[in-house]
Amino acid sequence: MLIKDLVAANRILASHDVLDGYGHVSVRDNKNPGHFLMARSLAPELVTSDDILEYDLDAVAANLNGRSQYGERYIHAAIYKARPDVMAIVHSHTPTVIPFGVSSVKLRPVYHLAGFLGEGLPVFDIRQSFGMTQMLVNTAPRGQALAQKLGNSAAVLMRGHGIAVTGTSLPVVVGRSIYTDVNARIQLQSIGLGGTVTYLHPDEARLIQEDGENAGYRRSWELWRRQALGE
Repeated sequence: MLIKDLVAANRILASHDVLDGYGHVSVRDNKNPGHFLMARSLAPELVTSDDILEYDLDAVAANLNGRSQYGERYIHAAIYKARPDVMAIVHSHTPTVIPFGVSSVKLRPVYHLAGFLGEGLPVFDIRQSFGMTQMLVNTAPRGQALAQKLGNSAAVLMRGHGIAVTGTSLPVVVGRSIYTDVNARIQLQSIGLGGTVTYLHPDEARLIQEDGENAGYRRSWELWRRQALGE
C-alpha cells in the first residue's frame, strides 16, 4: 500500500503542476524508519511501482540494480536523519514559490489550508555555505546544510531553486505542497493589489494545525488518489 500511495503522490503532484519533469517525493519506510522510498530518476507522472528504490539515511540505495538516481536524493536523506518526526518529503520547483526565495518578502499564510506556513518559511541560500555551485543539493554536506536551515519548520525555500516540504504522511506532504502553491498565488495577487495584506495570525495558524480535518487533507487525498490511479 505504501508503494502504491507513493506512486499516487508522484502523479497527483504532477497533475497539479507542483512537479513537472523534475522534482521528487519520498516516504519513510513504515517498517524500517532508517530507510525511505523514492522513485528512480524519472519524470514523476511516469512513476510506477517498479520504479521505486529503497534508500538508507546516507542516500545509499539497497536495490539500485543499475537504475539511475535523483542527484538530489541527499535532500531527503538529510531531512529524515535530522527530523525523526518527518515521514514524507517533496522537493519541487513550483514557480509561484520562487519569488519568495529571492526577495525580502516572506512566504506567509494568507489562506487557511496553508496554516502550516506559520510565521513564514526560512530560505536556504546555497551560496552562503558553498560559494558558486550549479544550485543543486546533490552531496551529503549540502543536504545537511539544507536540513539545518529547515530546522523545525514545515518547509524551507531554496533561493533561486524551489522548495522542500515535509509532512507526517504522504497525504499531508502532498496537501502541503499543493496548498503552498495555492497560498503563494493568493499572496502574490494580494500584494499586487497594492493595499495592506492581512496574514493569518500565528494563533490561527496553530489552531488550524491542531484541527485534524484541515491539517490532514484526508478528504482531498482520497479524491486525488482515486483520480491519479484511475480507481
